[in-house]
Amino acid sequence: MIVLDIVSVCDSRVSGFGESSGLQRRGLFRPKLDATQSAGRGPVLHSDCSCGKVKPRHPVLQTLLDHYRVPGAQLGRIQFPKLSDQPGFFRFGPSSICYGQCASGVSKKLRISELPDASASVRVQGTEVFLPFDPAQVIDNLRHEQYMTDLVPGAERIATREGIRKAYYFVRALLPVWIRRYLQRVYFRDWQTRPFPAWPVDYTVDILHEEFLRLSMCAAGIQRVPFIWFWPDGAPNCLIMTHDVETRAGRDLSSQLMNIDEAYGVRASFQVIPENRYEVPEEYVNEIRSRGFEFNIHDLNHDGNLYQKREEFLRRAKKINEYGDRYKARGFRAGAMYRKLDWYDVYEFSYDMSLASVAHLEPKRGGCCTVFPFFVGKILELPLTTSQDYSILHILGDSSIELWKEQLDLIRQKNGLMSFIVHPDYLKSRRARKMYEMLLNFLREMINIEKVWMALPGEVDRWWRDRSQMELFQNGGRWRIEGPGAKRARVAFATI
Repeated sequence: MIVLDIVSVCDSRVSGFGESSGLQRRGLFRPKLDATQSAGRGPVLHSDCSCGKVKPRHPVLQTLLDHYRVPGAQLGRIQFPKLSDQPGFFRFGPSSICYGQCASGVSKKLRISELPDASASVRVQGTEVFLPFDPAQVIDNLRHEQYMTDLVPGAERIATREGIRKAYYFVRALLPVWIRRYLQRVYFRDWQTRPFPAWPVDYTVDILHEEFLRLSMCAAGIQRVPFIWFWPDGAPNCLIMTHDVETRAGRDLSSQLMNIDEAYGVRASFQVIPENRYEVPEEYVNEIRSRGFEFNIHDLNHDGNLYQKREEFLRRAKKINEYGDRYKARGFRAGAMYRKLDWYDVYEFSYDMSLASVAHLEPKRGGCCTVFPFFVGKILELPLTTSQDYSILHILGDSSIELWKEQLDLIRQKNGLMSFIVHPDYLKSRRARKMYEMLLNFLREMINIEKVWMALPGEVDRWWRDRSQMELFQNGGRWRIEGPGAKRARVAFATI
């Protein structure tokens, strides 16, 4: 397995053999791979490969350079054969489920016990790693939910058809709340039995990154490699709070919600619907910003039809971009977390927040299988890595924060992004408000003890963009970071 450690320094100039920090010695920076998500322990390396003629590609895997910001010259090369077969599911190690083309076999059906294991065909020879699949393709397929074509059951395809969705949203406002919630529970009745992505947090992409890094290090004959730590000032994790304002009542409760957040030292972003649902007075926008919160755009009118047809999407996206420019908003989230990543090039936003790590309880199922930001073209995706307040309260019927705590524990193991959606619309009830304040109290203690970076989504966007331009250089046996924002960056080491 790979252990990720940050070194104890106050600037970015560190020795390649510097002492590690007290936090590292206490283990806060060490990922704990449990029995259900332990592919990071790595497949067995075999001496021969039955994958056919290998065509050299990607001398150093670009996705590793992008994720870790590791010096490419430090790593061995990853090669894979020319692939022409249809994509499907396969395993890489005991529990990492992948989707893509694979020379050692795939399955169109996701039957866990029957999936072929590609790790049996891996070999390291000299300074090269030979895989039976394109690792960059697999990473992209998971992040972009390409596996959904072969995963969505027939009943769900019927429920999400354009006509049925339009009919539901047309009569939704006329339906009593108890009927809407009953229909939602029926739709989500299989959430516990869905085999993939992994519940309650899926970080398959992050495990694969660790494994590809380990194999590259093995090929290069090194035990330790430097990289640029994920978060500024050596923070072990990042945390963002977001509030989607869905109704007039939610808009009118926003001031009270900001009071609650401020009482716990939390700043958040408010995603606001610009058309039809409610008015967006200038003083409302000014209050959000003047109090240190962030203003973003939430869909156009939240009718569930943003991505139904390309022509209509282009018309709506033009208006969404205009609202973004009018309000000087840099972030976007689609209504009901709908998304179509292939169309993101039309948006003029800096970042999006419409994808979940695992979307078992979202209207559109799937998940990007990571707890880290990643770029979709020019747009940075900030995935939702915890369950929404509505899902916990009204789908699961729970008013505790135990699920959130479980998810946070898993995300901390990977040093990932902790992101939340809490709606002001649902904080009218004493039960919901008590639940949210319990969460804020827990988060406040965690931030204070573990020095988690509490940030606005826009701050995370700026940091991740700066980090994407940083580079590591060695001079006289010491590593230094250069690039925008380098003063807050820290050198870390991945060790086998």
